[in-house]
Amino acid sequence: MSGRTVSSAIVVLVLGSFFATLCDVFIKMAGPDVAVFQLTFFRAVFMCMILLPIALFKYQRMEKSTALMGVKLHFLRGNLWVLAGVLLTISLAALPLATANAVFYTAPIFIMLLGAFFYKERLSIHVIAAALLGFIGILIILRPTEITFGMISAILFAVVLAANSLLIKKIPQEQSMMYGLCITQLFALPSAGALAWWEGAVFTPDILIFAALSSVCSISYSLACLVGYRYVASSQVTSAEYSGLIFAFLLGWWWFGETPDWAVFVGSLFVILPLLYLSHQDIRRLRKGQSLTNTRANLGAG
Repeated sequence: MSGRTVSSAIVVLVLGSFFATLCDVFIKMAGPDVAVFQLTFFRAVFMCMILLPIALFKYQRMEKSTALMGVKLHFLRGNLWVLAGVLLTISLAALPLATANAVFYTAPIFIMLLGAFFYKERLSIHVIAAALLGFIGILIILRPTEITFGMISAILFAVVLAANSLLIKKIPQEQSMMYGLCITQLFALPSAGALAWWEGAVFTPDILIFAALSSVCSISYSLACLVGYRYVASSQVTSAEYSGLIFAFLLGWWWFGETPDWAVFVGSLFVILPLLYLSHQDIRRLRKGQSLTNTRANLGAG
């Protein structure tokens, strides 16, 4: 799939969403008693092992000054990745797969809110309404008669994921995504290793399997995003990523015997439908802009 057309980009992103959900499946398979910091550390190790040959290949073909750009940013993103990995593991251990993923999909809402706070991006009435409906959706999904650590972890994971996504804007354009991802993971190793050592959990070979499989799926998702968003406007294809919630429903039912109740479905609609509406509005603005450009070009040609 080239990702050069809207249809092929959508297919790529749907495949990417499947790999993202599969990553969650392998983390959840590690069990509720998994050594959280140890699993996070080995995930970082395997991601570095996979990405390092690619990063070295890119390094040989770029200016050495370019290779060292954004070091502080990669350091920050690496440590945020460790925090996100820990929160992801805790939430998946405590919540059903579909429930956790439904909460994770509030990340775009937090991206808009954090973007307004840090980058002074304008919040329209539609964005505010989407945020309010998204938070109502969280309450419907979780039905918090009591606040659990798993619930808090799922929400915090969405917040950290949003923050890390916003920082992508600051990554130097001269660096490729895969090179930057490798540097980020290298910076994640010290803190993840220190936490794993502090945890002092007994090592089991199974954790290597789950860490390796989830790392492969995570990188596959990153590659899918790289291809899917490279040639077409993100607003035209971003809704394809919500297919991951369908995969979470199906894999949760097939793999773990989980049957989502009405609250998960209704709450998911509160989260996703407003985001789909905002995406549709972006597409309309894009088409309107293109139409205006074409009209001006025709007038100029006349």
